[in-house]
Amino acid sequence: MSRPVSALPFLLPILLLPLLALATQGGWALILPPLYGYVILTLLDAVTGINGENPPTDTPDSRLTAHRAITMIWVPLEILAIYGTIWVATRSTLAPWEKLALFYGVGIASGAVGIVYAHELMHQKNRLERWLGEILMALTLYSHFRSEHLLVHHRYVGTVRDAVTARYNEGFHRFFARVLTEGPPSAWRAERQMLARAGKPVTDRRNPFWRYGALQALALVAAFAVGGWQGVGLFLFQALIAVLQLELTNYIEHYGLTRRHLGEGRYEPVRPCHSWNAAHRATNWFLINLQRHSDHHYKPDRRYPLLQTYPEAEAPQLPMGYPAMIFLAMVPPLWRRRMNPRVRAWRRQFYPDITDWTDYNKGRLPAPRGAS
Repeated sequence: MSRPVSALPFLLPILLLPLLALATQGGWALILPPLYGYVILTLLDAVTGINGENPPTDTPDSRLTAHRAITMIWVPLEILAIYGTIWVATRSTLAPWEKLALFYGVGIASGAVGIVYAHELMHQKNRLERWLGEILMALTLYSHFRSEHLLVHHRYVGTVRDAVTARYNEGFHRFFARVLTEGPPSAWRAERQMLARAGKPVTDRRNPFWRYGALQALALVAAFAVGGWQGVGLFLFQALIAVLQLELTNYIEHYGLTRRHLGEGRYEPVRPCHSWNAAHRATNWFLINLQRHSDHHYKPDRRYPLLQTYPEAEAPQLPMGYPAMIFLAMVPPLWRRRMNPRVRAWRRQFYPDITDWTDYNKGRLPAPRGAS
């Protein structure tokens, strides 16, 4: 029988904060945040194994108070971590390379944790949670992600209209450059179209881009107030690392997976098979079940402790958790060697009738039903 999921294991990301505090001393301690975020979590996955249990989806919000508190409490903790580290670093005797290494660790916290929590918060109906999600995104100067994710990605995932669906054989570095250039204008167009349907111009106060700009400007002003121009530079560096963590995750989640084109720009509905999944226990604790990604796309409003996992017959599975897959993604030949055979197996399993994948591979609208 299914039982509610305990909130306690989802506190794993909090351990990053004392490690960052130690890293401000420089030297060997600088390796601690990335060591924990990538290597130790991967080892914990090997120890804790796979979690195939599914919690009851009818669990009311009143029984998820602790889970919700974890994502909300992170917001002030991240603010203190970023600006506190800027304060210490700009007044320390750390060498320039040590400061960059330190803020690489800060970027792991604001990206691998902060943006993941922002993603959870921005999907909620509660206004406070949505605002907290926007604050977290502003701390990485990537606020447009909210509009792009909610209005474009969820609607067009697995199609050529979704920038963050990585194409088959597309290396991460090419993907990253494409997303950075296509994402912001795509998000702007989506908001402009929404306003137009309501009969409003883009200058209307309801355009969230004005709010995004104000929050990001405030984040930069705060960095300058705490650490001067050096503080701004360090803030920008951690934001870059955070965005790198986000887009590596986006790359992993949908690489090579496409929805069937039905003709005239229409696609089949999103199904669990259109996202890669990882049931590795420790990294799902750390990433608040983000790796149960098929269910997130299938039921976007479902809170993270209630997300379901799927067997291989219903959704494709990653061989390792996200931290280990990130290492592979950074080296395209290794990634292709490991993942391309899985994509081809996925095609045979879910779309055995499609014999010509040329247009799908090239990111073009294919002929309907796979006709060549």
